[in-house]
Amino acid sequence: MKKSFEKLEQCLGYKFKSAQLITQALTHKGYAKVKNNERLEFLGDAVLDLIVGEYLYMKFPTKPEGELSKLRASLVNDKSFKNMALKLNLGNYILLSAAEENNKGRLKASLLSNAFEALIGAIYLEGGIKNAKRVIITLLENTYPKIDMQTLFKDYKTLLQEFTQAHFGVTPIYTLLHSFGPDHEKEFEMAVLLKNRELAKARGNTKKEAEQSAAKNALDILEKETH
Repeated sequence: MKKSFEKLEQCLGYKFKSAQLITQALTHKGYAKVKNNERLEFLGDAVLDLIVGEYLYMKFPTKPEGELSKLRASLVNDKSFKNMALKLNLGNYILLSAAEENNKGRLKASLLSNAFEALIGAIYLEGGIKNAKRVIITLLENTYPKIDMQTLFKDYKTLLQEFTQAHFGVTPIYTLLHSFGPDHEKEFEMAVLLKNRELAKARGNTKKEAEQSAAKNALDILEKETH
């Protein structure tokens, strides 16, 4: 099946020299057992980790390692990659099996995320680190106009609330399980509950931070269950 990737390349700001490479990056394993995007996905994941890490290091010269790690974790994950894939309308270009097509595969977060990683891997392979960096940072800043702890971590609670309202008609509840340590070094453990079921729990230096981490864990669990 021949697809035109011209509009996608315009959105990326990168023109592939090899039609075979971009096709492979957007070929799901269910569509082709050989020449699918799994290997490119592996490469793209490493490239994204490096470039986003460097970007945050330069953007926040005074932040400690712990905060930089949290910021990177909130940007280098399936949900973030899915959001960037949606910016590119990537679902329109993926080559899928009939089964995945019927199963609304073009809307699946994991499938979009994997294709995005593979696409970045392909750009790096053909165009080098400079082109990969330019594409990633442009997409990152377009998807997340404000990159800081408060904004990024706020998203998880909002996303979880939207998800539970859409799928279950209720909103989650957060409860404090434990607090640890002296007053100047407190750590809190929060749980998130849905219909009296404990979905997930997490710790943080503040209650809000622990809630955000718990919301992220709960969202990951619910998305896997609903898929």
